Amino acid sequence: MSGHESDPDGMARLSIREWAEDDRPRERLMKQGPGALSDAELLAILIRTGGAGRSALDIAKSMLHGAGRDLDALSVLNVDELTRQKGMGPAKAITIMAALELGKRRRWRRANERKRITTSYEAAEQLRPHLMDLKHEEFWLLLLDRGNGVLGLARVSQGGMHGTVADPKLIFKAALDKQASGVILAHNHPSGRAVPSEEDLRLTKKLVEGGRLLDISVHDHIIIAGEEHYSFADHGTL
Repeated sequence: MSGHESDPDGMARLSIREWAEDDRPRERLMKQGPGALSDAELLAILIRTGGAGRSALDIAKSMLHGAGRDLDALSVLNVDELTRQKGMGPAKAITIMAALELGKRRRWRRANERKRITTSYEAAEQLRPHLMDLKHEEFWLLLLDRGNGVLGLARVSQGGMHGTVADPKLIFKAALDKQASGVILAHNHPSGRAVPSEEDLRLTKKLVEGGRLLDISVHDHIIIAGEEHYSFADHGTL
């Protein structure tokens, strides 16, 4: 179905400018606030104008349908993938990518307000916005002070679908640069399986031992796999 879902009288055949003012997404947002709009209507505001014989709302609905109506799935698409939609050019695609990235950062900053890490779930929530949607592996550090307060995050490396190189020298340099007393290691599994590999286990053991020599505690190693996570500390494999 295309067009405005609440209009059974053929409004879908009109451009958004021809709709009654109360039915236009921008005007509705101004009067009722963003919470009153559907995901498609909010995307239509970002898209701004239609193309290829479709309104901005038509394009937005088609994009959401292609992503399974999942904004997280939509957020991992790149410019080439977004512009496969009829009526979507690079400028519109970049606008949507920027808006979705802002949403991810807001989520991370809200999680970061907690400041102190006391559980693996809290650590995973700090890391998830940076790792959950990636199609390749990356290795990150959550840097902590002596009271397990968050000093910051550092990306150490990125690789391909099946692995990334985590150099102990770079890991501990990032910790020393921030004067961190402790770290939580983290990487993602694009496969969606939150299960450590033998290499993950070997690397973790090596980094725990290296941290002891530098008086830097390795508190945990978190694997992010979509909405799931695996904690080495929780499973006694640290």
